[in-house]
Amino acid sequence: MDDRSPLDRLRDVRPPEGALALAWLGQAGFVVRSGSAVALIDPFLAPYDGRRYESLLLPERAQGVDVVLCTHEHVDHFDAASAPAIARASPGAIFVVPTPIVDMVTESGIGGDRVTGIQPGEVLEVAGFRIRAVPAMHGVTMEDAYGFGEELSGGLIRFVGYVVDAAGVRLYHAGDTIHYPGMEATLRELSLDLALLPINGRDPGREARGIVGNLSEREAAWLAGAIGAQAVVPMHYDLFARNRGYPSRLVESVERDHPGTHVLVPARDRPFVWTSGKVA
Repeated sequence: MDDRSPLDRLRDVRPPEGALALAWLGQAGFVVRSGSAVALIDPFLAPYDGRRYESLLLPERAQGVDVVLCTHEHVDHFDAASAPAIARASPGAIFVVPTPIVDMVTESGIGGDRVTGIQPGEVLEVAGFRIRAVPAMHGVTMEDAYGFGEELSGGLIRFVGYVVDAAGVRLYHAGDTIHYPGMEATLRELSLDLALLPINGRDPGREARGIVGNLSEREAAWLAGAIGAQAVVPMHYDLFARNRGYPSRLVESVERDHPGTHVLVPARDRPFVWTSGKVA
């Protein structure tokens, strides 16, 4: 049995030129490798009440990470309990977060010189990764959902997704979001290879419990087709029993209504390679 962490497994993968190696960590977490550079996106590694499984990546073992991207402040996207340990394990790592939550990240114990705020329209270059932010429509609580968080943030966007370019591959990590006007037009212009989209959806029952929802499986299938992504990867559907989504429904919706879009459902913690529009 292979009991190594997903980061250790990813280090054994040698992606060819023009390819990215990735591993899904569960929920919205991914580790991305381009050559020798490594990015973590929305890593949620700490024990937490209600988790259906514990992370196989211990934060103190997150060595060799160059950049950590967090899309917003919810614990399964910015894990304040694990972030300082990741920073210690990878002393060169830069944390990129929406500008309104920079103070929240530094207050967790990460030096301000290692935290960079970003807003839609801005582009950063870190360790060979080209990172741009795009808006996400979400909410800290149901009281401010669904919006961009501007009222809570002095007019700044509080919830973002990331478009990341590396090794000739362009991926979009949506963070937590529902569809909003103009979303598909903006993303379609970017010629995306991989779209990592939440599929847990939303309903009155969950919203009454304070759970701010996301795209459903059917909405994610539509969005992937509308933006012309080569493949859609479902996320944010598996960690909490009362906030599930179902990849099989995404597959059915794509096959029925959006043929031409590939669906990739990775096994948790197992590396895969994306190159030239196909899985190797």
